[in-house]
Amino acid sequence: MGTVRRKIFSTGIKIFDLLLMIGAFGVATLWLVSRHATLPLGEYLAMRVKLGNLLIFCAFLFVWYTTFSVFGLYESKRLSSRWIESLEILKASSLATLILFLISQSLHVRMVTVGFTLRFWLVVSLTTIASRLTVRSMLAFLRVHGRNTRKMVILGSNARAIEFAENVKARPELGYVIIGFADRKWEGAEECIKAGFTMACDLDDLPAFLRHHIVDDVVVALPVRSLHAEASRIVALCEELGIVLRLLPSIFDLKESRTKAEKFEGDYLITHHIEMEWPVLVKRILDFTLSLILSILLLPLFAIAAILVKLTSRGPVFFVQQRLGLNKRMFHIYKFRTMVVDAEKKLKEVEHLNEVSGPVFKIKNDPRLTPLGRFLRKTSIDELPQLFNVLKGDMSLVGPRPLQVRDYELFNQICKDWQRRRFSVRPGITCLWQVNGRSSVQFEKRMELDLQYIRRWSLWLDLQILIKTIPAVLKGSGAA
Repeated sequence: MGTVRRKIFSTGIKIFDLLLMIGAFGVATLWLVSRHATLPLGEYLAMRVKLGNLLIFCAFLFVWYTTFSVFGLYESKRLSSRWIESLEILKASSLATLILFLISQSLHVRMVTVGFTLRFWLVVSLTTIASRLTVRSMLAFLRVHGRNTRKMVILGSNARAIEFAENVKARPELGYVIIGFADRKWEGAEECIKAGFTMACDLDDLPAFLRHHIVDDVVVALPVRSLHAEASRIVALCEELGIVLRLLPSIFDLKESRTKAEKFEGDYLITHHIEMEWPVLVKRILDFTLSLILSILLLPLFAIAAILVKLTSRGPVFFVQQRLGLNKRMFHIYKFRTMVVDAEKKLKEVEHLNEVSGPVFKIKNDPRLTPLGRFLRKTSIDELPQLFNVLKGDMSLVGPRPLQVRDYELFNQICKDWQRRRFSVRPGITCLWQVNGRSSVQFEKRMELDLQYIRRWSLWLDLQILIKTIPAVLKGSGAA
């Protein structure tokens, strides 16, 4: 599950928990009223609505959410058991219910009696536990069938590392796919193979392996005292590449990141990652909402562009190409076709005309462009279908532009580690260098601006870039 999808899923759980809390409040009310036949239900509810204080109820919701957050119930529970999660829910609901009872007593909310509180606690605890267990079962089903998986590399091939791998392999419902082990000079290779695993690479080759393969999690199981420097280098490398790091266990100086401890099969794992929670979630919500609104508003323009492309040149309306996105995962990008049908085959004929340094290819007067294509490029109308990429979650409105496979292969030969950080975020339709010269910006400057965007990222920066994109597009400055 990608970072943004995890945040959306987490938000859904939070909202559902609050709905369960509200529902339990209603059930406890009905339960209590049913035992007092002298008071008609309609009259009781009318009285409570009239006397109820909306602000107090909002405070109840806030207390409930905060308590569950403090107990870590909105974090990933992939490695923890269902019994531990159920116990944490019971603890959190008990504490939150006690706080709500004390608040009610201090504010003289007569409806919240001891009997009501006990009924509420029982209903909300059971329904919340049941809902979480149901969600876990659904996720386990998906993971067993190859969905919602994460690819893992284990550093070290000692007995403890192999035991950890066997525990993970024995639990397919966790959704981890072990790519292999990495160790110095293939130490422990024979034991790994006997256990049914493979050696992914030598420890010295780990940086290259992480750069060229899709890896979501790295578990460090090295003898830390003897390889502290090596392990610290790996911490820095994973942070540079945006890969989640899990330590089994160890102590490092974990800077500029979020860390948490998890218990799995008797071992404590320290998870080290660099993602932010709410800002990333809000970014995805804004991406989806704005893209949906723009897609609807621009439907007439989409239709006109599609008809003109079809009428003015032979070939399909859309140009579909593979690009590298978040964590180097491939996706298909959509554009209105602006070139002749066999443009990809003719690339070698015009490569010597490239006007941009580095692995990217751009020329102002590309002979492969159709007359309409030049206009679509100049006005950036050809980029509009990428709104569907944003809706799908492949791209964001703002982010580093996604590299073509050809450009990535060349990029891979000359780039530095810090430049690979661009793959730790979702690619975008527009970016910092798009509003600072667009296609005329040289490769090295593009990389610097991409990293500057990642380091400085905020919702406010995204808004600034989106606003600056409008005049840049209208002027057609730097478009190619």
